[in-house]
Amino acid sequence: MFDRASLVAKVASELDWDVIVIGGGATGLGVALDSVTRGYSTLLLEQSDFAKGTSSRSTKLVHGGVRYLAQGNIDLVREALYERGLLLKNASHLVRNQSFIIPNYSWWDTLQYTIGLKIYDFLSGKLSFGSSKRISKKDTSSRLATIKTKKLKGGVVYHDGQFDDARLAVNIAQTCIEQGATVLNHFKVKQLKKNDKAKVCGVIAIDVETEKEYTLNAKVVINATGVFTDEVLQMDKLGAKNTIRPSQGIHLVLDRSFLPGNDAIMIPKTTDGRVLFLVPWHNRIVVGTTDTLLDSHSLEPKPLEKEIDFILETANEYLNKPVSRADVLSIFAGLRPLAAPKDNSEKTKEISRSHKIIVSESDLVTITGGKWTTYRRMAQDTINKVIALGKLPQKACKTKHLPIHGADGSADDADHLYIYGTDQKAIEALIETDPELGNKLHPRLEFLKAEVVWAVTHEMARTIEDVLARRVRILFLDAKAAQEIAPQVAEILGKYLNKNEAWKQSQIEEFIILSDQYIV
Repeated sequence: MFDRASLVAKVASELDWDVIVIGGGATGLGVALDSVTRGYSTLLLEQSDFAKGTSSRSTKLVHGGVRYLAQGNIDLVREALYERGLLLKNASHLVRNQSFIIPNYSWWDTLQYTIGLKIYDFLSGKLSFGSSKRISKKDTSSRLATIKTKKLKGGVVYHDGQFDDARLAVNIAQTCIEQGATVLNHFKVKQLKKNDKAKVCGVIAIDVETEKEYTLNAKVVINATGVFTDEVLQMDKLGAKNTIRPSQGIHLVLDRSFLPGNDAIMIPKTTDGRVLFLVPWHNRIVVGTTDTLLDSHSLEPKPLEKEIDFILETANEYLNKPVSRADVLSIFAGLRPLAAPKDNSEKTKEISRSHKIIVSESDLVTITGGKWTTYRRMAQDTINKVIALGKLPQKACKTKHLPIHGADGSADDADHLYIYGTDQKAIEALIETDPELGNKLHPRLEFLKAEVVWAVTHEMARTIEDVLARRVRILFLDAKAAQEIAPQVAEILGKYLNKNEAWKQSQIEEFIILSDQYIV
């Protein structure tokens, strides 16, 4: 079902589609899933890999957004908290309830956050993850063993969601295919097709692996390309005004010893007014993020020195275990596709995170903004808009209670394979058949060779980067280890994809260059 040759054959034989989605991040995958489950023939094309851009580089939170509440954006918070609750049910193997502690160093902060988080609890309604509560200095320092206790007054505990972003994207892609959509990575749209009335009626796309070109027709084309939104808008209309201003956020990944308990930390006020999170993730700690407006964007954004310094300095203000560059296992940067500010005075943390649907004169439909947590609602709104335009017949949304591939509420997170949900048994079966696949990829890592085989055979991974960045998350967890195991991964890929030595060598070289920027 997930075999590339079969999916490409479908594109070659079916030239007419109801919906073509450009972009395989959270937004595009959500739109494809909403579309296909309503019964429309759906094709999604992604130029690189699923979640290659912003969607694999988040703070790993499924959340309402405490800081949006502070900005008075009640509707966005309420919508996000509702979607957070649905995600916990629909992707139970990847989303979990995470407790956060806000350490308070003044009585006023204690009062302010206790009241604010009660409002947050109230807005989550029946889909609450648990009540917030004030805790004493003793409890705060006991639960957060590495927190500085000088002048500490206590803390406020609240609950939010934590998840694996890229794995959710891959599982949504699989769900799309199971529902009947055709979803392809490494397949680039190079041009929009227009009819004699100058309306968009399809795309011209190229299979990056074979360089074969396809001309495909659609009743509607949906641009869901995140920070690349303007490239597609400019395909539609030369010289179109930029609608997106990318904002960069970086994260550092540290060893678990920097935050050894079960709780995450939320620091609500940093020196420049941003929020900083320290979140347990795959038995490491993710620390971030920054909010730096950029003038340009790329598939592989680079962390700025000042961003690294800001995170290390802020973490060291709160932790009694000093963090230095030498402690950083991996560093990753992502770009938020924010609406371009109307003037230079607008700060990124004040630009709305709510989504926006744009319909061009050519009937190209663009969905921008939003956040991972609300991907399903963004998709619902987008397809509803397409129906309202008269492009598709009226059909109701079906995704509210649709389980995502792998959903398994009984997964035991004591075994790192739990993130595969219902696929865990199949991976264990691979190891039974070939015990060699039960070997670890690296002595200091928990990940197994069987996971690489599974990524290639069932999760549409085509390159070393696809495997180590977005299937088995080693590049994001320990970049040096990822470099060391690249040759092993190339061998497995070569075997299952029938590639020669030159291809494997080229893959290793490309991956080493790419992964160098994940090392501080």
